[in-house]
Amino acid sequence: MGLVAVVDYGMGNLRSVSRALESAGGSGRVRITSDADEVRRAERVVFPGVGAIRDCMSELQRLELVEVLRESARSKPFLGVCLGMQALLSRSEENAGTEALDILPGEVRRFPADRQDPEGRRLKVPHMGWNQVHQVQDHPLWADIPDRSWFYFVHSYYVAPERDKWVAGQTEYGLTFASALARGNVFATQFHPEKSQRPGLILLGNFLRWDGSE
Repeated sequence: MGLVAVVDYGMGNLRSVSRALESAGGSGRVRITSDADEVRRAERVVFPGVGAIRDCMSELQRLELVEVLRESARSKPFLGVCLGMQALLSRSEENAGTEALDILPGEVRRFPADRQDPEGRRLKVPHMGWNQVHQVQDHPLWADIPDRSWFYFVHSYYVAPERDKWVAGQTEYGLTFASALARGNVFATQFHPEKSQRPGLILLGNFLRWDGSE
Protein backbone atom coordinates (compact mmCIF):
# COMPACT_ATOMS: atom_id res chain seq x y z
CA MET A 1 0.00 0.00 0.00
CA GLY A 2 1.27 3.46 -0.93
CA LEU A 3 1.01 6.79 0.86
CA VAL A 4 -2.25 7.75 2.57
CA ALA A 5 -2.51 11.55 2.65
CA VAL A 6 -4.59 13.10 5.44
CA VAL A 7 -5.27 16.62 4.20
CA ASP A 8 -4.25 19.32 6.68
CA TYR A 9 -5.88 22.71 6.18
CA GLY A 10 -5.86 23.63 9.85
CA MET A 11 -9.36 22.36 10.65
CA GLY A 12 -9.85 18.92 12.12
CA ASN A 13 -8.71 16.37 14.65
CA LEU A 14 -5.93 15.21 12.34
CA ARG A 15 -3.96 13.26 14.93
CA SER A 16 -7.00 11.20 15.87
CA VAL A 17 -7.72 10.47 12.22
CA SER A 18 -4.10 9.56 11.56
CA ARG A 19 -3.85 7.27 14.59
CA ALA A 20 -7.11 5.54 13.70
CA LEU A 21 -5.89 4.92 10.14
CA GLU A 22 -2.64 3.49 11.48
CA SER A 23 -4.56 1.23 13.87
CA ALA A 24 -6.76 0.10 10.99
CA GLY A 25 -3.76 -1.12 8.98
CA GLY A 26 -2.04 1.95 7.61
CA SER A 27 0.95 2.00 9.97
CA GLY A 28 3.96 3.69 8.39
CA ARG A 29 1.98 4.91 5.38
CA VAL A 30 -0.16 7.72 6.82
CA ARG A 31 1.03 11.28 6.34
CA ILE A 32 -0.67 14.48 7.54
CA THR A 33 0.09 17.05 4.87
CA SER A 34 -0.92 20.43 3.49
CA ASP A 35 1.40 20.07 0.48
CA ALA A 36 -0.57 19.89 -2.78
CA ASP A 37 2.14 17.88 -4.55
CA GLU A 38 2.24 15.32 -1.77
CA VAL A 39 -1.55 14.94 -1.89
CA ARG A 40 -1.29 14.53 -5.66
CA ARG A 41 1.32 11.74 -5.29
CA ALA A 42 -0.61 9.86 -2.62
CA GLU A 43 -2.26 6.55 -3.42
CA ARG A 44 -5.36 7.50 -1.43
CA VAL A 45 -6.65 10.66 0.23
CA VAL A 46 -8.55 11.32 3.47
CA PHE A 47 -10.21 14.74 3.71
CA PRO A 48 -11.37 15.32 7.33
CA GLY A 49 -12.56 18.48 9.02
CA VAL A 50 -14.53 20.23 11.72
CA GLY A 51 -15.68 23.83 11.91
CA ALA A 52 -17.21 26.33 9.49
CA ILE A 53 -17.38 25.82 5.74
CA ARG A 54 -16.34 29.40 4.89
CA ASP A 55 -13.09 29.00 6.85
CA CYS A 56 -12.57 25.60 5.24
CA MET A 57 -12.85 26.96 1.70
CA SER A 58 -10.67 29.98 2.49
CA GLU A 59 -7.88 27.77 3.82
CA LEU A 60 -8.13 25.32 0.91
CA GLN A 61 -7.74 28.23 -1.49
CA ARG A 62 -4.87 29.77 0.46
CA LEU A 63 -3.00 26.46 0.49
CA GLU A 64 -3.77 25.83 -3.20
CA LEU A 65 -5.50 22.56 -2.37
CA VAL A 66 -8.79 23.08 -4.23
CA GLU A 67 -7.75 21.69 -7.59
CA VAL A 68 -5.70 18.82 -6.21
CA LEU A 69 -8.70 17.71 -4.14
CA ARG A 70 -10.87 17.78 -7.24
CA GLU A 71 -8.23 15.81 -9.15
CA SER A 72 -7.93 13.27 -6.34
CA ALA A 73 -11.69 12.83 -6.17
CA ARG A 74 -11.61 11.86 -9.84
CA SER A 75 -8.69 9.48 -9.77
CA LYS A 76 -8.02 7.60 -6.49
CA PRO A 77 -9.71 6.22 -3.36
CA PHE A 78 -10.97 9.31 -1.55
CA LEU A 79 -12.64 9.54 1.87
CA GLY A 80 -14.37 12.70 3.12
CA VAL A 81 -15.24 12.98 6.82
CA CYS A 82 -17.67 15.40 8.54
CA LEU A 83 -16.85 18.91 7.24
CA GLY A 84 -14.73 17.16 4.62
CA MET A 85 -17.93 15.51 3.41
CA GLN A 86 -19.94 18.75 3.37
CA ALA A 87 -17.22 20.56 1.45
CA LEU A 88 -17.60 18.06 -1.41
CA LEU A 89 -21.03 19.43 -2.24
CA SER A 90 -21.82 22.50 -4.32
CA ARG A 91 -23.01 24.99 -1.75
CA SER A 92 -23.76 25.30 1.97
CA GLU A 93 -26.37 27.41 3.78
CA GLU A 94 -23.76 28.06 6.46
CA ASN A 95 -22.31 31.59 6.80
CA ALA A 96 -25.20 33.05 4.78
CA GLY A 97 -24.28 30.83 1.85
CA THR A 98 -20.87 29.49 0.87
CA GLU A 99 -19.73 27.95 -2.41
CA ALA A 100 -17.98 24.62 -1.89
CA LEU A 101 -15.98 22.20 -4.07
CA ASP A 102 -18.89 20.99 -6.25
CA ILE A 103 -17.44 17.48 -6.50
CA LEU A 104 -20.82 15.99 -5.57
CA PRO A 105 -23.55 18.37 -6.74
CA GLY A 106 -26.01 19.23 -4.00
CA GLU A 107 -26.60 21.45 -0.98
CA VAL A 108 -25.67 21.48 2.69
CA ARG A 109 -28.61 22.48 4.89
CA ARG A 110 -29.02 23.37 8.56
CA PHE A 111 -31.10 21.11 10.76
CA PRO A 112 -34.50 22.74 11.49
CA ALA A 113 -34.78 24.07 15.04
CA ASP A 114 -38.31 22.74 15.62
CA ARG A 115 -37.83 18.97 15.22
CA GLN A 116 -38.79 16.52 17.95
CA ASP A 117 -37.94 12.95 18.82
CA PRO A 118 -40.66 10.23 18.89
CA GLU A 119 -41.39 11.10 22.55
CA GLY A 120 -42.06 14.74 21.68
CA ARG A 121 -38.81 16.14 23.08
CA ARG A 122 -37.15 18.92 21.13
CA LEU A 123 -34.01 17.77 19.34
CA LYS A 124 -30.91 19.80 20.02
CA VAL A 125 -28.74 21.30 17.29
CA PRO A 126 -25.94 20.39 16.83
CA HIS A 127 -26.71 16.71 16.47
CA MET A 128 -24.07 15.32 18.81
CA GLY A 129 -23.38 11.78 19.98
CA TRP A 130 -24.09 8.24 18.86
CA ASN A 131 -26.66 7.39 16.22
CA GLN A 132 -27.41 4.53 13.87
CA VAL A 133 -26.57 4.38 10.17
CA HIS A 134 -28.84 2.45 7.83
CA GLN A 135 -26.88 1.11 4.86
CA VAL A 136 -29.10 1.86 1.87
CA GLN A 137 -26.75 0.39 -0.71
CA ASP A 138 -24.01 -2.22 -0.77
CA HIS A 139 -20.50 -0.83 -0.81
CA PRO A 140 -17.01 -2.25 -0.10
CA LEU A 141 -16.59 0.17 2.82
CA TRP A 142 -19.56 -1.42 4.60
CA ALA A 143 -17.92 -4.86 4.54
CA ASP A 144 -18.17 -6.61 7.95
CA ILE A 145 -20.14 -3.70 9.45
CA PRO A 146 -23.67 -4.72 10.49
CA ASP A 147 -26.50 -2.58 9.18
CA ARG A 148 -27.70 0.04 11.68
CA SER A 149 -24.39 0.09 13.51
CA TRP A 150 -23.78 3.06 15.79
CA PHE A 151 -21.40 5.86 14.77
CA TYR A 152 -20.41 9.15 16.41
CA PHE A 153 -21.75 12.47 15.03
CA VAL A 154 -21.11 16.16 15.69
CA HIS A 155 -22.79 18.51 13.19
CA SER A 156 -25.41 21.22 12.73
CA TYR A 157 -25.73 20.82 8.96
CA TYR A 158 -26.55 17.84 6.76
CA VAL A 159 -26.00 17.09 3.09
CA ALA A 160 -28.73 16.91 0.45
CA PRO A 161 -27.09 15.51 -2.70
CA GLU A 162 -28.57 16.13 -6.12
CA ARG A 163 -28.99 12.41 -6.78
CA ASP A 164 -30.44 9.86 -4.37
CA LYS A 165 -28.29 7.12 -5.91
CA TRP A 166 -25.22 8.64 -4.22
CA VAL A 167 -26.67 8.05 -0.74
CA ALA A 168 -24.92 5.05 0.85
CA GLY A 169 -26.18 5.52 4.40
CA GLN A 170 -29.04 7.29 6.16
CA THR A 171 -29.64 8.40 9.74
CA GLU A 172 -32.69 9.70 11.61
CA TYR A 173 -32.57 12.93 13.59
CA GLY A 174 -35.93 14.61 13.32
CA LEU A 175 -35.65 13.90 9.61
CA THR A 176 -33.91 11.29 7.48
CA PHE A 177 -30.58 12.62 6.26
CA ALA A 178 -27.71 11.21 4.21
CA SER A 179 -24.99 10.16 6.62
CA ALA A 180 -22.79 8.52 3.95
CA LEU A 181 -22.34 9.22 0.26
CA ALA A 182 -20.68 7.12 -2.43
CA ARG A 183 -19.89 7.86 -6.07
CA GLY A 184 -17.19 6.02 -7.96
CA ASN A 185 -13.92 6.28 -6.06
CA VAL A 186 -15.35 8.77 -3.52
CA PHE A 187 -16.88 7.77 -0.19
CA ALA A 188 -17.86 10.32 2.45
CA THR A 189 -19.31 10.15 5.96
CA GLN A 190 -21.02 12.74 8.12
CA PHE A 191 -20.04 10.71 11.18
CA HIS A 192 -16.50 10.43 12.52
CA PRO A 193 -15.06 6.93 11.90
CA GLU A 194 -12.06 7.76 14.08
CA LYS A 195 -14.40 8.31 17.08
CA SER A 196 -16.72 5.40 16.33
CA GLN A 197 -14.83 2.54 17.98
CA ARG A 198 -14.95 -0.84 16.22
CA PRO A 199 -17.34 0.01 13.34
CA GLY A 200 -15.27 3.09 12.54
CA LEU A 201 -11.99 1.18 12.54
CA ILE A 202 -13.49 -1.48 10.29
CA LEU A 203 -14.63 1.20 7.84
CA LEU A 204 -11.16 2.79 7.81
CA GLY A 205 -9.57 -0.61 7.27
CA ASN A 206 -11.94 -1.23 4.38
CA PHE A 207 -10.92 2.13 2.92
CA LEU A 208 -7.23 1.24 3.15
CA ARG A 209 -7.89 -1.95 1.13
CA TRP A 210 -10.38 -0.40 -1.29
CA ASP A 211 -9.42 -0.07 -4.96
CA GLY A 212 -11.90 2.75 -5.57
CA SER A 213 -14.55 0.71 -7.33
CA GLU A 214 -18.16 0.30 -6.23
